[in-house]
Amino acid sequence: MRFVIGTLALLLVEMVWGNKISSDFVEIAGLVEEKDILKDSIPRSFLDKLDYYYTAWFVSKQDSIDYVDSACIAESVRKVVMCSDSVYLARLDSLQSAIPLSFNDIVRNYIELYTVKKRFQVANMLGLSEYYFPIFEEALDAECMPLELKYLPVIESALNPRAFSRAGACGLWQFMYSTGKMYKLEINSFVDERRDPVLATKAAVRYLNDLYGIYEDWILVIAAYNCGPGNVNKAIRRSGGKKNYWDIYYHLPKETRGYVPAFIAANYVFGYHKEHGIYPIEPGLPRMCDSIVVNDAVHFDQIAAKLDLSVEQLRDLNPQYRVDVIPAGFGKSYALKMPYNHVNDFIDNQDSIFACNRSKYFNDADRTADPKARIKVHAQDIGQEGRVRLVYVVKSGDVPGGIALKFNVRLADLKYWNNLDRRMTIRPGQKLVVYVPENKAAQYASKASYSRKVNNVASAPQVETIDGEFVYYTVKKGENLWTIAKKYPGVSNRDIMRWNGISESQVKDIKPGRKLKIKI
Repeated sequence: MRFVIGTLALLLVEMVWGNKISSDFVEIAGLVEEKDILKDSIPRSFLDKLDYYYTAWFVSKQDSIDYVDSACIAESVRKVVMCSDSVYLARLDSLQSAIPLSFNDIVRNYIELYTVKKRFQVANMLGLSEYYFPIFEEALDAECMPLELKYLPVIESALNPRAFSRAGACGLWQFMYSTGKMYKLEINSFVDERRDPVLATKAAVRYLNDLYGIYEDWILVIAAYNCGPGNVNKAIRRSGGKKNYWDIYYHLPKETRGYVPAFIAANYVFGYHKEHGIYPIEPGLPRMCDSIVVNDAVHFDQIAAKLDLSVEQLRDLNPQYRVDVIPAGFGKSYALKMPYNHVNDFIDNQDSIFACNRSKYFNDADRTADPKARIKVHAQDIGQEGRVRLVYVVKSGDVPGGIALKFNVRLADLKYWNNLDRRMTIRPGQKLVVYVPENKAAQYASKASYSRKVNNVASAPQVETIDGEFVYYTVKKGENLWTIAKKYPGVSNRDIMRWNGISESQVKDIKPGRKLKIKI
C-alpha cells in the first residue's frame, strides 16, 4: 500500500518511539543514558527553528509531495542506529573535508539529534538537497572555496527558501536586510532576492570569501557567518588573542557555540544517512529547469492559466517574488525559472500570457496618468446627461461665486469641473468650463465664449469650432506662435508646435489664415 508521508507518518513515529523520545533526548534499548550536557549544548532556539522551518515546508507540501512505500517509512522508524564515539570519529575522518571536522560530546549530541529525533526533517532536507546543492556547489567551486560550505543552509534554514526568522533573516542563507543590501540583493515590495536560490548563493559566497579574508580560518568564518565578525573578534580578544574556535568557544554567544558543531553534524548525517536508515523524501521539484528573461510585468496566475503549471510550482521555483508578480518593465528585466519542458510553451504563448486578464492584475492606464486630463473626462462623463458644455473666459472683477450665479450652477460644481484649488483662485483670461441644461443653452451661450454638445445632445450655437479637447484658432496678420500662445493661459509656443506637428524650421512659414489646434 502506498500513501503520502504526512500526519500518519508522524503518528507512526510517535507510536513506536513515543515512550523513548523525550523532549531533550532519546534513550534506545538502555544503550545511552540521559546526559545533562545535551540540554546545555543544543539551545531550545535551534530545536524550535528546525521544527518551525520544517513544519512551514511540510504543511504546505503534504498534499503534493511524492508517494513513498509504507515499507520505507517502517524501515526509517525501526532502524534507529546509535554508534560509538570511535565510529563517529572514523566516519568524520573519512569524509576528507577541506574544513576540519572535529569530534567531541557536543558534536555527538547534534549528530544524534539529526539521526534520531529529527529523522524526518533530515529525510526532507535530503530530498531538497538534490535540487539546491548543485546550485551551491557551482557557486562555491567558481570561487575555489570548500564545497562543504553547502551545508550552511541546512543549519540556517533547513533548506527552506522562504524561511523567515524572528530576527528578520530571510532565505536559504538567512541574510539580514542590511547584509542583503550590502551585497546588492534587491529587496522591495515585489522582489526579495534573499529568497532567490541563485542570487542569494552568489551573495553568500562573496560574504564568506570576505570573512575568510579576515580570519583565514574556515571554522571561524562559519562562526562569524552566524553571529557576525564583531562577536568573533570580541571572543578572540577575551581569550587573549587565541584564534582557534574551541579556544574561544566559551567566549562566543551561547546560541553560536552550537553552530559549528551543528555544521559538523550536518556533514556527517548527509554523508552517512543510509547507515542510520534515513532516506530522501522527494520534494516534487523538477530536476531540469531553465530560466527565461521576462521584460514585462506578469502575474503567476496569468502563466498558470495558459500553461500546464500550477501557481504553487511557480512559487517553489521562484520564491524571490513575494506576491506572485514579476515586476518587469520600463527597461527592467527579471528571470523566471520553470521546468525545462515548459520553456518552449511559454515562448510560443508569450503574447497571450501577458494579455490574459491583464486589466485584473495591472492597471496600465495609470502608468502615465494625468490628473488634469482625468478631471476633464470625468466631469464630462458623470452627471452631465442632457447638458451642454460652455466655456467662459474670466473677466476682470469676476469671482467664482458670481460666475456660478450667472450660469445658475452650484459653486462646488464649478470648482469640481475646473479643478480649482481650495481658495478657488481665478484670473482674467482664464477659461472655465460650465455645464448648463440643454433647454437653456441658447440663453447662456451669449455669456460664454463657445460651447460644445455633451452626450449627443444638440448644442447651442458655437463661437469657435471644437474638435475634442481642442479649439481651432485662425492665424491673423502680424501674429506668431508666441503672441498666439499669450492669448491662452498655460499654453506655450512649444505646446502649439507639438500639437500641430510644426518643426523649428517651419515656424517662420506660419501664414495668416492657417488654422492651429489649441488644447483647452
